[in-house]
Amino acid sequence: MDSPHKTNLLFLFLLFSTNLLTLFVSSVFYSSSCTPTISTTADTATFQVLPPEFLAFTQAQRLPFGFNRNFDSDTIYPPVGNGCTLFPEELRKFMSYKVNGSCPDDELIAQKLLLKGCEPLPRRRCRTAAPPNYSEPVPLSASLWSTPPDSSVLWTAYTCKSYECLINRIKTQKGFDDCKDCFDLQGRERNRWTSPRSNGLDFSIDDVLGTRKPGTIRIGLDIGGGVATFAVRMRERNITIVTTSMNLNGPFNSFIASRGVVPLYLSISQRLPFFDNTLDIVHSMHVLSNWIPTTLLHFLLFDVHRVLRPGGLFWLDHFFCVGEELEQVYKPMIQSIGFRKVKWVIGKKLDRGPELKEMYLSALLEKPLNNSR
Repeated sequence: MDSPHKTNLLFLFLLFSTNLLTLFVSSVFYSSSCTPTISTTADTATFQVLPPEFLAFTQAQRLPFGFNRNFDSDTIYPPVGNGCTLFPEELRKFMSYKVNGSCPDDELIAQKLLLKGCEPLPRRRCRTAAPPNYSEPVPLSASLWSTPPDSSVLWTAYTCKSYECLINRIKTQKGFDDCKDCFDLQGRERNRWTSPRSNGLDFSIDDVLGTRKPGTIRIGLDIGGGVATFAVRMRERNITIVTTSMNLNGPFNSFIASRGVVPLYLSISQRLPFFDNTLDIVHSMHVLSNWIPTTLLHFLLFDVHRVLRPGGLFWLDHFFCVGEELEQVYKPMIQSIGFRKVKWVIGKKLDRGPELKEMYLSALLEKPLNNSR
């Protein structure tokens, strides 16, 4: 017979082994919330088809001098948009190039990826495509109201292949194009925001600036600002405005830069790249409307509130909605942000008929000076 001492040792060994096995199984198959973590062949397959350059960019990068107190880490994880890996075929095309060589002329692929949620786009190690016979820009301040030369743009991604085509497309092209008449600086752009109109929806820049002490509106942002005429008007008043714009069938960012103001290639889904409580004014005309999913719009409006300084202005210019949407959805949403109303004008949009019950809201809203917590 075995001695009691040997029996106790065998029991303790079995107990210890069982506990180790339990710990191993629970740590491998369960998260801290007891939710199974399963590695699927689909996940593995997706990882395998991701472009090598994408993996090279997004992998953890060790800091050369070790732990950094500012990062609270010894590693950098380069950011890319959440949607990048959801579209591996488009991502493969975008990230396929010769390292240290020339990038392909692929603006359309890049913009489609960005609008699908791959924002920010991953960086690349290639030289961007550029116009073959680039011309120097028109000097300031003549550039503010001048059409730049065609040679300043790479036209591959657009239906029009010249600025003359863009200027005339309101007359010659059927169908919808974003900001279809914007490139004609001698047309409607010439008079935007210069004076209020009888419908009350069109505030003038001078009226808006008149609600603040002179000189206290200095820097700001225009969200979806077309060809940046708002920024140009403000520059004429010594105010610096950054304009976000996409290149929707037109070289909007190149045109903005040619005018001598700052473009920002950014969609409405991206967090605004400004620190909290820094901007004097944020403006947006037509872009912020009922086409944006309500939850996304709610986040966006809070982001506008975040970047405005206390006392800063949010100029919501021609917000489009239909029927009862304003009272039932958008007015409560705007009120939930915590702005103070300075101006609030509602007007009917009748060009397609009153039966559609389309309307605009133009509002001037202030971020309160007091603590907004």
